[in-house]
Amino acid sequence: MKTVYEIQQFLKQFGTIIYIGDRVADMELMETELKELYQSQLIEPKEYQTAVLILRQEIQFQKEKSRR
Repeated sequence: MKTVYEIQQFLKQFGTIIYIGDRVADMELMETELKELYQSQLIEPKEYQTAVLILRQEIQFQKEKSRR
């Protein structure tokens, strides 16, 4: 996984489709879903870590962009 889109496609494999309309809220909800999948041992630690890192970077970018 390298992009938020790839994370969305990954979550679809588990029947999870997230769209609230607020990009940051969407990503925060995706992070919550990933955490639940990880805690349920449905995804590997490496997948979880990679996805969360991508989401947190994008959340930070979006927040900085909205401050300008």
